[in-house]
Amino acid sequence: MAGITVKDVNAHAFIKAYAAYLKRTGKLEIPKWVDIVKTGTHKELAPYDPDWFFIRAASIARHIYIRKNVGVGALKKVHGGRVNRGSRPSHHVDGSGSVNRKALQALEKIGVLAQGKSGRHITQDGQRDLDRIAMTLVDDEE
Repeated sequence: MAGITVKDVNAHAFIKAYAAYLKRTGKLEIPKWVDIVKTGTHKELAPYDPDWFFIRAASIARHIYIRKNVGVGALKKVHGGRVNRGSRPSHHVDGSGSVNRKALQALEKIGVLAQGKSGRHITQDGQRDLDRIAMTLVDDEE
């Protein structure tokens, strides 16, 4: 089937498959602090999944594929969450900018993303990789 893109497949399945691909290739540079860092001020603990950085990078790649020219601030909003304020009402809090920035830089280093005037965008090679993984998901489904 020709013409299958990332937009045609389930987001959860795609992110899982692309994270596995990033881990398998070993090209993605992972910071040393990934096992101890929180992903936002609204969290109490670090993520339990040891591969969470690959999942975050895959999520960011998919987000930028769908929405062109995305910066760190927009990703902070996407990966934010609800903060527990005790007996007071909960509010939305942005996620960690450092985690998102390091994931963007790692994806830039392997050539999936490139920096533009108003944020980062997906490269031709990155789009080809993401579409190829989406195609394998559709082939596995059939």
